[in-house]
Amino acid sequence: VQLQASGGGLVQAGGSLRLSCGGSGGIFSSYTMGWWRQSPGQEREFVASISWSGEMQYYGDSVKGRFNISRDNAKDTVYLQMNSLKSEDTAVYYCAAGLGGGPFRKMNEYDYWGQGTLVTVSS
Repeated sequence: VQLQASGGGLVQAGGSLRLSCGGSGGIFSSYTMGWWRQSPGQEREFVASISWSGEMQYYGDSVKGRFNISRDNAKDTVYLQMNSLKSEDTAVYYCAAGLGGGPFRKMNEYDYWGQGTLVTVSS
């Protein structure tokens, strides 16, 4: 499975941005999809995940209530809607895919990773 993330950019604090991640080369709808982020000098951090059906979503504490993960299996795409952005949301955002159930809050639960897309929030 190949994953391609897009949609990053520069946004002011308080603004919104939507990231997309397209999948190819596999049965996209079979995978739990996740978003992770990494700031310079920091460990990669869990942002959100969504079950293969889209019924279950999980969020990291720092983004809960501000970010929303969704997916469109017909388009082999997962989205991350980011609202009320803060400077601390600045990071490279990665999408990832894993097989199985559960919240997928651990990096080693994912089988495939896309390249990152940079989000910069200016204060």
